[in-house]
Amino acid sequence: MDMTATILRQYRAPLAMLRKAIELCPADLWLEGDPNRFWHIAYHALFYTHFYLSPAEADFVPWEKSRANYNYLGGAPWRPNERFNADEPYTQSELLEFAGVCGDALVRQVPSLNLEAESGFHWLAFDKLELQLYNIRHLQHHTGQLIERLRSRAGIGVGWVG
Repeated sequence: MDMTATILRQYRAPLAMLRKAIELCPADLWLEGDPNRFWHIAYHALFYTHFYLSPAEADFVPWEKSRANYNYLGGAPWRPNERFNADEPYTQSELLEFAGVCGDALVRQVPSLNLEAESGFHWLAFDKLELQLYNIRHLQHHTGQLIERLRSRAGIGVGWVG
């Protein structure tokens, strides 16, 4: 079994679905949501996909257009009552660009993974293989949220990517 190819396929499918959701989102829905706007959930999903593809926390190099604390949907885990203000929305083209950055990171990082090594993130006490499953589930979770918003609020469907 080629684990690298399997992992790459399982990342690419929700990433393609997220790209499609971003592309299809109408302008009014892009900014809608309380407290989490459509664009902000999309950014959050992309940020953590990119982050957890890094070998370890110390090796993470943020996307050049990242903004401080925009990755949080609410407060940081260590300061849950402190809300961060993500008041400058990313555009659809910016987040599509970021999705491309994540796709490039997949191609660079996944083939070099030692799936039995520790996650590289002290708060995630499992190995790299489980980290990939965790990261894929997170990406698909938020992609599903956005697809449901598109369907229920704008009547727009996003097809399943196998």
